[in-house]
Amino acid sequence: MATAQQIRQAYLDYVLTNNEKPKSVYSFVKKLKITEADFYQFYASFESIEKNTWFELTFETITKIKEQEVWYQYSAREKMLSFFYSYTERLKNERSFIIYSLKNYTGKFSTPDVLAGVKPIFENFAEEIINEGLESGELAERRFLSKRYKDALWIQFAFILNFWINDDSDGFEKTDEAIEKGINVTFDLFQHSPIDNLFEYGKFLSRNGNFKARMGF
Repeated sequence: MATAQQIRQAYLDYVLTNNEKPKSVYSFVKKLKITEADFYQFYASFESIEKNTWFELTFETITKIKEQEVWYQYSAREKMLSFFYSYTERLKNERSFIIYSLKNYTGKFSTPDVLAGVKPIFENFAEEIINEGLESGELAERRFLSKRYKDALWIQFAFILNFWINDDSDGFEKTDEAIEKGINVTFDLFQHSPIDNLFEYGKFLSRNGNFKARMGF
């Protein structure tokens, strides 16, 4: 009986060779010389193979970067940069699959179905980093907005992935630049700024509204 890995590899070989999915599970397993029951023991559909592949690429990247000794010395910004640099490096080994998997996606504001399993694991990872940054004071605690930080990082995820797919520079150097600039700008917005000080000053004045009267103005 074939293993989940063997089935997945056979599927990836098929779609990357033929640039389309097999006509049916029946025709696919027949060539693989296994039964449909063997297939369904591991996967519910061809789409679930792709979703699982995306999930493992993301999960493995997060796991490996957290195993680095230097990980716990990183700031929140450095941790997110480390993830994206490591992720795009990991994706190089699966570039043909990545391009194939997303080639038919035309939506602009929704998450591709194949990334359905990636979004929650990435958002949990991002939220963990954000909370660390909020606790350390690296990031600004803003009412209502702090909870949306992870959404901004998911937008960066989608942007960087799309940029990498279309990057034709040597060694994907432009993608590295896009990661650096995109994450730095995003975290600059997450940090304290003069606007935060202005809001704090406004709240101070509102709490001490009778100060003006006491001063005789």
